[in-house]
Amino acid sequence: MKILVTGANGYIGRHVVSELLDKGQEVIACDLRLQDMDARVKTFEANLFTLSGNIYEQAGCPDVCIHLAWRDGFVHNSDNHIGDLSAHYRFLSSMITNGLKHLVVMGTMHEVGYHEGKIDEHTPCNPLSMYGIAKDALRRAMTLYCNQHDCLLQWCRAFYILGDDRRNHSIFTKLLEADEKGMKTFPFTTGKNMYDFISVEELARQITAVATQTAVTGIINCCSGKPVSLAERVEQYIKEHHLKIELEYGAYPDRPYDSPCIYGDNTRIRCIDQSCQNDGEGVKYSH
Repeated sequence: MKILVTGANGYIGRHVVSELLDKGQEVIACDLRLQDMDARVKTFEANLFTLSGNIYEQAGCPDVCIHLAWRDGFVHNSDNHIGDLSAHYRFLSSMITNGLKHLVVMGTMHEVGYHEGKIDEHTPCNPLSMYGIAKDALRRAMTLYCNQHDCLLQWCRAFYILGDDRRNHSIFTKLLEADEKGMKTFPFTTGKNMYDFISVEELARQITAVATQTAVTGIINCCSGKPVSLAERVEQYIKEHHLKIELEYGAYPDRPYDSPCIYGDNTRIRCIDQSCQNDGEGVKYSH
């Protein structure tokens, strides 16, 4: 199978590319800049937002497109989320119009907004950040467009991602930087909010499992299915990395759009994993 990965040089993209290659897939890596990529990949260095003509053909006519490209993913109220939205739509709709039959897009729990408890594919969405609003709008638009153009859509909804922390902008990155500066304390929230944590390596494995089968479609939560408090996970991280720093609880207020407890229903990804185990190769690709 030939799979195009956009945002291939990004935080999540590099792991997805490696996972796909290790599973024997043919990968076309696409990003603004591609450096130090695996020698096994084909590269397509481009700005997706400024391409014209038959983009699908320019990208190598892939069987599947995994769309991970996104600006300011860790800056939830950046103006770029709304500003870039139409460009994401133009790129993806052009790919589909010109022949793409299988689209996988990276979603986020922030599409849901304030919600207490478990999220499944039927949970109503009322996003409260620009990031969530843009992702939710793109999901709705692509669901409609894919239905109209006979393109299979899988929306991989991610939760709280950690790992490979030198390449992201999460609290875990900031902890490492603070420790290196010799800081003894780290200003923190109450830490009581409970999230569904997933390592970037496990997320890449789940995205790969989703994209290489066609039996399970629509919204698929890529998650652990278990809520853990932010304080517990951060304290665990400090111990794991032998950091000499203490959390200053309550120094910052909790964000108003963060829920006390939010986590994913992982039934659908477990179904995909079970199917992969049953046939030994994953659910067969049928296009």
